[in-house]
Amino acid sequence: MSERTLVRQKMLAGERAMFGAEHCTVVDTIFYDGESPLKESRDIDLTGCMFKWKYPLWYAKDVTAKKCTWFEMARAGVWYSERIALEDCAIEAPKNFRRCHDLSLTRVTFANAAETLWSCRGVKMKDVTAKGDYFAMNAEDIEIDGLTLYGNYGFDGARNVTVKNSTLLSKDAFWNAENITVIDSLISGEYLGWNSKNITLIGCTIESLQGMCYLENLVMKDCRTLDTTLAFEYSSVDAEIKGRVDSVFNPSSGVIRADEIGELTRDPARIDPDKTNILVKGEEIRP
Repeated sequence: MSERTLVRQKMLAGERAMFGAEHCTVVDTIFYDGESPLKESRDIDLTGCMFKWKYPLWYAKDVTAKKCTWFEMARAGVWYSERIALEDCAIEAPKNFRRCHDLSLTRVTFANAAETLWSCRGVKMKDVTAKGDYFAMNAEDIEIDGLTLYGNYGFDGARNVTVKNSTLLSKDAFWNAENITVIDSLISGEYLGWNSKNITLIGCTIESLQGMCYLENLVMKDCRTLDTTLAFEYSSVDAEIKGRVDSVFNPSSGVIRADEIGELTRDPARIDPDKTNILVKGEEIRP
């Protein structure tokens, strides 16, 4: 096994300060005023480090970072990298993680998550907070437990995503997405899930204007819908909703079960009303 090099409490400047470093433990070190300090690095353990300039970890492999900080100018911090694990880190810079795979993020905060986690694969998140638009666009194979997201257009084009115990305040979340499961979570935002396929919501609370429209194979189990109007337009649905749905608008097929529906629209000029069964407190509402 290769001997490790220890770098402790250094101030490293200049472009590619530790380019191509291998088998290094880096502690309490500040990377500043120089692009790509750890580009092409391998087998790096970082603890208590700070990144203050652009592109710190590109084309890197097998990196752990604990209690590290990416400052605002450490933009596009981790791109084209694999097997990266972060714990207890604060990331102020936008556009972090692009086309990476095998990522683990535990207790990580993204102060500016704009364009973050784009086109990444094999991502695990635990207790993550992120603020920014277009979070995790076109990402695949994601497991999330405890995400708080403040930002619109989250998970646009994402595939194979499981979200648990989370709060998503996100307009246009899960557009153009496929194979999405959300469990015991709150989603609040207009136009949820348009143009998507295979969306399953279990034990969730949903607040959405024109939510869950143009959807193929939407499943809802034990869900609540608060202030949710014009829902399910042109969608194939198997929904079990506790409480009231304020309005259901031209679903294309399936079954919708609810305790109460405020307004129901099934326009035969737009859809075939007989293709969707509507049950309120177990009793079918005929077209």
